Amino acid sequence: MSLKSSKKIETNLYELTITVEKEAWQKAIEKAYQKNKKQFQLPGFRKGKAPKAMIIKTYGEEVFYNDAFDIVYPETVEAAINEAGLEIVDSPTDLDFGEVGSDGIEFTLKVTVKPEIKLGEYKGLKVEKMVTDVTAAEVNESINQMLERSARLVEVDRKAKKGDLVTIDFEGFTDGKAFDGGKAEEYELELGTGQFIPGFEDQIIGHKTGEEFDIQVKFPKEYGSEELADKDATFKIKLHTIKEKELPELDDEFAKDVSEFDTLKELKEDTKKNLKEQKEERAEQEVEQSILTQLAELVEGEIPDVMFERAIDDSVNEFGYQIKQSGMDLEMYMSYTGMTQESMREQFADRAKIQVKCKLALEKVVELEKIEVTDEDVDARFAEMAEMYGVETDVVKNAFPAENVAEDIKAKKALELVKNAAKIETVKADEKSAEKKEAEKD
Repeated sequence: MSLKSSKKIETNLYELTITVEKEAWQKAIEKAYQKNKKQFQLPGFRKGKAPKAMIIKTYGEEVFYNDAFDIVYPETVEAAINEAGLEIVDSPTDLDFGEVGSDGIEFTLKVTVKPEIKLGEYKGLKVEKMVTDVTAAEVNESINQMLERSARLVEVDRKAKKGDLVTIDFEGFTDGKAFDGGKAEEYELELGTGQFIPGFEDQIIGHKTGEEFDIQVKFPKEYGSEELADKDATFKIKLHTIKEKELPELDDEFAKDVSEFDTLKELKEDTKKNLKEQKEERAEQEVEQSILTQLAELVEGEIPDVMFERAIDDSVNEFGYQIKQSGMDLEMYMSYTGMTQESMREQFADRAKIQVKCKLALEKVVELEKIEVTDEDVDARFAEMAEMYGVETDVVKNAFPAENVAEDIKAKKALELVKNAAKIETVKADEKSAEKKEAEKD
């Protein structure tokens, strides 16, 4: 197996000519024969016992070529790409065969490679770090959230109202016919959250447990499904249960139940301290995000569209996973929100472009600054991950390739370098707000 030629035919696009010599090709044909011989039955031989030579004589030498090529293709192409010194960003395309015979094969294909970029001046970036004080209202809000989390759901015998958690069966009909995706049983819904199309939740309010009733809604014009968009629909509802939240008393006993503190005053003081730390951490994250956004703007070069598409794929898959964790699959979410695959991808497009450019920018900083990562750095990161996931270090090492972890560490070091070289101005949030109001007046 060898790389015959590597030729750049467009920006970020190469054509490779690859050969598989006779010895390797015949080994692949033998494997293809062993894989498929049970399918052949020739006169004078039991099924699956015909020699390879007899099968080839009967059906022609090409009989095993397709399977043999499938066998040699992955390893051959990977070796050729490595020999050419290319870093590809998409699966090879435009496969075309040249010579094919018992003495070997030759084929060409095209690969899209990571772009060569230039990076503008990345040292001395100007960034504002916004700092804010913790207010009494924020502390109270955080305490109220603790109350909400400690609340009990109590089944009630009254009419449903906004904020209640109801369990319902529903089935939707348009023009008297049930439509796909419009049926569920014992579905839990918090009234007032706007999970469903407008009007759906409002018409459950006022009904009692055990009632069966119809509600009338109209799908939005921009609804994701063309069959349902702008259509009137009837949903048959059966209301199984109504539950309301019962909050505990806000006192010292509550503080003891939810924390290690004995008094509500201590709990509030600790809450204020935690909120301050969170705001500081968030301010640092915003500084880093501002730096990354500026780095993305400094990237010069032609970036293959496939890199953006892959980033969008990752964002959609991640969002789908989050939706699944909440008990709803992505198709159902798009159905109820009126989104399409296209509109969802558009939603993530801008972020994907920034992500791709940021990654390329940080890799360029690593290259320019000759940033290195030691085995100790990687081992330390594995130890951190093991502690975070609550597993043994070996489990993490088996799950995450060391080279990927090393690349992540390099990127973090590159970001830290740019951040340390940036001109960061600390600004109080209330001062910034006053400046904005003054500017708006002017």
